[in-house]
Amino acid sequence: MHSPTIPHAARAVANPADHQLLQDIDNAQNLVEIFLKRADEKGDAPFLGHKTGGQWVTQSWRSAAEHVCLLAEALRAMGLEDGDRVALVSENRPEWCIADLAIMAAGCITVPTYTTNTRRDHAHILDNSGARAVFVSTEKLLAPLVGAIGQTGLVEHVIGIDDLKRQQSGSFEYHAWAGLITGDAAAARAAVDDRISRIERSETACLIYTSGTGGAPRGVMQHHGAILCNVAGAAEVLIEDFGITDERFLSFLPLSHAYEHSGGQYLPIGVGAEIFYSEGLEKLASNIEETRPTIMVVVPRLFEVLRTRIMKQIEKQGKVANFMMDAALRIAGNSKDGKKRLRDKPLDFLVEKTLRPKIRQKFGGRIKAMVSGGAPLNPEVGNFFDAMGLTMLQGYGQTEAGPVISCNRPKVGLKMDTVGPPLRGVEVRIAEDGEILVRGELVMHGYWRNDAETARTLQNGWLHTGDIGHFDNKGRIKITDRKKDMIVNDKGDNIAPQKVEGMLTLQPEIAQAMVSGDKRPYVVGLIVPDAEWALEWARANDEKFDMKALQELPAFKNAVRAAVDRTNADLSVIEKVRQFAFADEAFSIENEEMTPSMKIRRHKIRERYQERIDGLYRG
Repeated sequence: MHSPTIPHAARAVANPADHQLLQDIDNAQNLVEIFLKRADEKGDAPFLGHKTGGQWVTQSWRSAAEHVCLLAEALRAMGLEDGDRVALVSENRPEWCIADLAIMAAGCITVPTYTTNTRRDHAHILDNSGARAVFVSTEKLLAPLVGAIGQTGLVEHVIGIDDLKRQQSGSFEYHAWAGLITGDAAAARAAVDDRISRIERSETACLIYTSGTGGAPRGVMQHHGAILCNVAGAAEVLIEDFGITDERFLSFLPLSHAYEHSGGQYLPIGVGAEIFYSEGLEKLASNIEETRPTIMVVVPRLFEVLRTRIMKQIEKQGKVANFMMDAALRIAGNSKDGKKRLRDKPLDFLVEKTLRPKIRQKFGGRIKAMVSGGAPLNPEVGNFFDAMGLTMLQGYGQTEAGPVISCNRPKVGLKMDTVGPPLRGVEVRIAEDGEILVRGELVMHGYWRNDAETARTLQNGWLHTGDIGHFDNKGRIKITDRKKDMIVNDKGDNIAPQKVEGMLTLQPEIAQAMVSGDKRPYVVGLIVPDAEWALEWARANDEKFDMKALQELPAFKNAVRAAVDRTNADLSVIEKVRQFAFADEAFSIENEEMTPSMKIRRHKIRERYQERIDGLYRG
């Protein structure tokens, strides 16, 4: 039986200024229009921030708008025309945002690519998209790109953001960024205003290639309206649940990922917020303290790492700190839909005065919400941050839907094993087989040059997400697994691997895990031990720290086995991990065993370890 379709109900917005903000987004015909409107309103206020020479510096809205328009006209002067594709290869930085907007302001389509792409990856995207021009930031990123450009022979123009040494090539013309952002800014703005007046919401804004957990990347055609629909829905959550003041986003996830592109770039543009760019994972903690963001868009893996670090820091601070942490977790565990029990309030007051301010300070002291997406968040991780006094919102979506479909909201009640109700303007229903189906302006128009996959994914106006789930009694979506990843054992029982893997990686001994068991009598696991734990174990047992050698020691394997057994204690009979083997190295983007959004690529891991996995069923 089909579940009822649940459209998002319209809600009244109390503040007239906020109401106008949402109206602006609803009425905008394209992303450049809403950006220029905000730039006109904000003027010389800071917009884009980055660190240079050890100092944080900002670029104003006015300056960014001038650069966007001048760059757009430079692209047109190169001969680029409406609908031409322009690739963008860069780490997160102010120029990424400006280039993206300039491409669209020129009437072209942005093709973001990952900085981790190999020559082969670039060649596939350049060939498939037919890109005529490429923005590239650094000499290092240009190296694999040049080979791909030569292989495909399609790119006519390369724009170097930094001053690149390779300025000549027989196959393309090189342009320096600095030389393209000079000239008559007023004339450039007039030309852009005229051009974007003819770009409609239904027109393609960008081709975002899904790295995918299997198969060659496909180009998702995201139109301007899809991203604007996402921005309006997310802005409404900010307005109604938190209130909009002087917002600052810290951009960390790759902007080539749809989640950061919409949530970390166009949402702040839509609400007139500042965007500061992190220096990378190794400096993220200090960047958070320095920039004091109000909103962060992050993937679950980062939260898992931060949770482990915070717990270790508190454990070293003695009995009082540990008592407070245990008390905070106990209070959160007793809460229902974010509301604490009356009897817990005195202790909660004490925790609020002692432990939580220190934790919040590590996040800059101004965080309103951290939004998790890109992969499932283990509820225990979400509950931990909630207990520490940090509001954690888990969102859900996919590139084919703008990408945000739903998000948890304090107003509805935070429940960490759900991904919240559908956003404004989004319809969701559950098919007979449990698959989540989505309809609305946020849904892509299809895959670029791939009619067969488009027809399979879009049916009768509904996006077939491939995710399995249901609604709870408050209209929040609860996802149980990926349809194609579901393990069906030899008895026909369904097992959700992500749930089991998420529970395994909560153990301090286990950094990563992948479980298998399709058409088999029981579940087995492939495990990557946690490096910090392994180092401590080696020291405590007078062994040399060599991960491969440690894995051959029966005592080391028994210690990991104990972690698996602790997990099994909380799993049903069919979910228990009966046997496990060690992986040779961590799953990573570099070895193609993880996607850039930190999801494991099962088909790649199986290709490498199939014989080892099969061996777990013998003897």
